Parts: sequence; C-alpha cells; structure tokens
Amino acid sequence: MKTRHIAFAITFLMSSLFIPFSATAQDRKGPPPGGGHSPVQTETLEEAGGYQIGEVATDFKLKNVDGKMFSLSDIKNAKGYIVVFTCNECPFAKMYEDRLIALHNEYAPKGYSVIAINPNVNESNTKENFAAMQKRAADKKFPFVYLADEGQKIFPQYGALRTPHVFLLDQDKKVQYIGTIDDNARSAEDVKVKYVEDAIHALENGKKPEPNFTKAIGCPVKAI
Repeated sequence: MKTRHIAFAITFLMSSLFIPFSATAQDRKGPPPGGGHSPVQTETLEEAGGYQIGEVATDFKLKNVDGKMFSLSDIKNAKGYIVVFTCNECPFAKMYEDRLIALHNEYAPKGYSVIAINPNVNESNTKENFAAMQKRAADKKFPFVYLADEGQKIFPQYGALRTPHVFLLDQDKKVQYIGTIDDNARSAEDVKVKYVEDAIHALENGKKPEPNFTKAIGCPVKAI
C-alpha cells in the first residue's frame, strides 16, 4: 500500500512538472525549439551594424531568378520598397512566404513592391544555391523578384540578421522601419499586429511609422 502511494506521488509530481512546459510551448510564436538557437533577434539596432532609421540605403545590383540583374532603381514610380532578406530552407522563411506574396500583391500596385534577397545563397549548398532559388520561386510562383546576394555583400550593409528580416524604405530610399513582418510567425490567422502594413499606412498618411523597429524572428543568416 505504501509503495502504491509513493508511486502515485511520483507520477503526480512528474505530471505537474510538464504542465508549464506545455503552456510555454503553446505560446511560442514559431516552430518548436531544437535548432540550437533562439528564433528572436537578440541584437539591438546599433549592434546589428547596418542601416539606422532615417539613413539612406545604397542601391544595389543583384541577379534575379530570371537571370537578369536588378536594382531598386528599376522600379519606376516607386513610393517605397519592402526589402526582405529571406531564404529557401529556414522554416520561418517558409511560413512567411505566402504572407510576402499577399503583401506584394496588395501593395505593389500602390507603389510598394517586395524585393526578396537571399543572403544564404551558396553554390556549394544544393538547398540554397541559385538553381534552388529558381526552383523555389517557380514552385511558389513568387510575384516579386528573388535576388541572390552572391558574395554576401548586401545583407551586412542593411544589418540583416535573420530570415526573414524586413527593411521598409520610403521613395527616397530612407529606412523607415526595420524588423519582423507581424507579431505571429506561427499563425497568419492569429496575427494581431501587422508591423510592415502599419508602417506603410503611416508613410501613406505622411507620418513616421510607430514602432519603427522590432526584433526580427527567424533563422540566423548563415554567413554571420
């Protein structure tokens, strides 16, 4: 009888230990842990070492998945630019692909195109090389450009640390917002705050985005 009570007590204790863990896992805004790192950016804007809010971003020339070179200046009558650093294989990048497609389809006609850049492109990596980028763009039917940061020269200029990581520029290429796309990586249906869309609406109304900086959520850029 005594042995049975001890066994029951141990079972109850072990069960209670798992309750807070399960609640925490359900609250997590992204894939379950196991990648060996936190998905949330830890660096401050200054520590990221790239553009600060209000600075003018330098234009670039990168190869698009169609084989042609692309620059921001190729977009005529732009009112702004949604520059997002993303990649093929990061689960966070994959979760945001449909949202980026919707963002481009909604706002490109209004002057704000999505410009996707892969900072992880590497010809020795069959999952992130240029051919893999072309396949991913075709499979997902990306309506926006998907550019290869060959030589990894552009992402450090911006201070991109995660995939995805967004930099919203105004028509003068001044950086107006840096961070994550919205407040729920795991579920598009449960998003409460759409940071990028709110920032665009602010610019459209002649105001400064608020907030203008959030911590990006995603996989660390591989070249860092």
